[in-house]
Amino acid sequence: MVQQIEEDAGVFSPPPLITPGTLQPPSALDTGPGTIESGDEVDNYSGSGSDSEDEIEVRRDAKESEFYKDFTFMASAGDYQRDTWDEVLKYLKPKRSINLSETIARVRLEEKEKRKKKKEQESQKEGDGVEVKIEPGEGDSDLDSEEEEGEDEVENSDGEFMPDPDTKDVLRQREDEVKRKERRKDRPVKIKKSLKELQQEENDARFFEDAPPCQADTTFLEMNFSRSLLKAIDSLGYDKPTPIQAATIPVALQGRDVCGCAATGTGKTAAYMLPILERLLYKPRDDVVTRVLVVVPTRELGVQVFQVSKELSKYSHVEIALSVGGLDLTTQVAALKRIPDIVIATPGRLIDHTLNTPTFSLDSIEILVLDEADRMLDESFEDQMKEIIQHCSANRQTLLFSATMTSQVKELAMVSLKNPVKVFVNENTDVAQNLRQEFVRLRKHLEGQREAALAYLVSRSFRQNCMVFVETKAMAHHLTILLGLLGIKAGELHGNLKQTDRLLALKKFRDQEVDILIATDVAARGLDIKGVKTVINYTLPSRYTRYVHRVGRTARAGHCGRSVSLAGEKEFPMLKEIKKCSRSAMFERILNKDVLAKYIAKVQRLGPAVKKVMHEEQEEKQLAAMEQSIRSMEKRLQDPEKEEEDAKPQRTWFQSDDEIKQKTKKRALKGKARAAVERAKRRQKARRDAEDPEEKRMRGEVGWAQRQAKRDGKLKRLTLQDDIVAPVVDSRDGGGAGRKRKRGGPTSSFDQELTRTDRRSVKKFRAGPSYQERREAFEAKNPGRKFNPKKKK
Repeated sequence: MVQQIEEDAGVFSPPPLITPGTLQPPSALDTGPGTIESGDEVDNYSGSGSDSEDEIEVRRDAKESEFYKDFTFMASAGDYQRDTWDEVLKYLKPKRSINLSETIARVRLEEKEKRKKKKEQESQKEGDGVEVKIEPGEGDSDLDSEEEEGEDEVENSDGEFMPDPDTKDVLRQREDEVKRKERRKDRPVKIKKSLKELQQEENDARFFEDAPPCQADTTFLEMNFSRSLLKAIDSLGYDKPTPIQAATIPVALQGRDVCGCAATGTGKTAAYMLPILERLLYKPRDDVVTRVLVVVPTRELGVQVFQVSKELSKYSHVEIALSVGGLDLTTQVAALKRIPDIVIATPGRLIDHTLNTPTFSLDSIEILVLDEADRMLDESFEDQMKEIIQHCSANRQTLLFSATMTSQVKELAMVSLKNPVKVFVNENTDVAQNLRQEFVRLRKHLEGQREAALAYLVSRSFRQNCMVFVETKAMAHHLTILLGLLGIKAGELHGNLKQTDRLLALKKFRDQEVDILIATDVAARGLDIKGVKTVINYTLPSRYTRYVHRVGRTARAGHCGRSVSLAGEKEFPMLKEIKKCSRSAMFERILNKDVLAKYIAKVQRLGPAVKKVMHEEQEEKQLAAMEQSIRSMEKRLQDPEKEEEDAKPQRTWFQSDDEIKQKTKKRALKGKARAAVERAKRRQKARRDAEDPEEKRMRGEVGWAQRQAKRDGKLKRLTLQDDIVAPVVDSRDGGGAGRKRKRGGPTSSFDQELTRTDRRSVKKFRAGPSYQERREAFEAKNPGRKFNPKKKK
């Protein structure tokens, strides 16, 4: 019947076959079968007899038990939406770590019980008329001493100290800084570039091709995406593409290499994932291979890119796998054996799978994405990135994205890209416009009271959706315990935690189960955590770019945010640089001294409790390690043969242990040698200056002469004519060589006024000659007459 319909109608022709091996853009494919025109004649083969209807009913009854046996309709449309965290939880290892929150809660409860017993004893002794004597050690364990807190103390139901809410902090700005920032607000930033940098820009212009201009009001509908992608875009709430998305998507759909640079929080993940998914919808179905590889520097960023990709592909048949360190290796191997279309990986775990997973290789990769390329070009990732790019196909499409375009990123682009298109929206050298920057200046006598200042801020002003960045992992753990003892729900995120604990801490903060997240710089790049209102810098970083990445966790995608930095005396130079680079004036937050003094006393009394929690945590870890070793020994004793069979094969690496040790030693020695050479130069210079002051003076004069020669070599402003200097004979010297003056009379007004553009000259030129100049001109023209200027009406 079907064959007869096809022969008679002549319109149901199959689409052309796609040659396997390469992805094709949507424009190169046929749109599918045609439609029946109004003039075409089609016979009716539906049938109206009862015999055919009975035959259809018999077929339906016969196949009812085979197909859709377990199918049931959902109660609502929201039930069809899949939570991406469920996909991530499949990769997590079983949690075996210590629950720190339970330990903190137990210690806190013990301290409260001690406090209650102590108050009861004090009340009984006061009733009996006995003088109360407190031992020195007892006062240290008391968390909430009412006598020491003062009269304006307020206690909640748990007996905890709650300061007076009417005492607010003072925010102030310097008026001269505000005026200066307002004047320079709309001015373009002038960057002085050396001759070498200008030559580098010329070479980049020859290598990179500029992206075609895009319209500001472009929509996703105008980009001709498939219906499944448009539905996913609409479900995520994307209204219009960001500038980096509008510029990148059309170029990436054409199969061109892209080198993109945009500030953090501008949607770079969707900029490269949307064109990839659109092209994968038209992949050859006969050739099942892994076509796309996305390489990210950190594990948390890999999980985030995996979640975003799952959200965008939830209405399509594209398979995505996650391969990052710290997650369950068996689950990752099983996912790679299914040959997914897209693999999102970190460099180390990716190389591990290429060497030790038999079914996975990089030979079929057609699209390579390098996200946060500036971070992946650190010395720790340099060898791994070379190994990955070497194993990928030479005829691939490469998409390179970075927040800051450094010289190393440009070198990588020139090595790995072919005829790339440069999409530079803006570099990540400035903070978001909607970010309000504040700082708390800690004087020398308060330098050691950062913990109290942090407790002051998170207890009074920033109680929810706040991230605190610290320098070390030990400090992050210490502050988590301290804030937990203060009754604040705090979590930690740093490299000492297992990957399962890191992801669960991130999930709790996103679900608002935790109010404060204390993290190191591992969370400063790429993470898009919705709802972050405040970022607190416990210590200022050593570089301005790291500061920009930290405060970039808030004020994302047009939302408002706030950053507060604790700055000591040693960090003041960094604070000045932040003020200089910022386009808006910073606020100085002045803490209330009386309330801060109470928090200082409170933190000092919490010292023994913090040590107690850390001691108990260490004991629990040692006990858990002993139990694990006992379980493994029991298994070996019960069945030694099975233990040998189940033993995991030794995993290989592309570098030997000796090579890794040598490179690590060279890297360390290189840094130490550079620092040692600088110290030796400073010591040698100080010794020479102390031994021979005359040599120091001569060296200063030589340096001044070199700087003066450099200034003289710079281009000078244009003049009307060259100045000719001629000697002038002094009559008193009888014709000897005397002073020199410029020939040609006084300089012209063109040279004085029209070529000078400073504020004083422009003001003088607009206002005209001064009173003194008009008087001298009148007396020279009318000798003997008195200058009487007319008064202005």
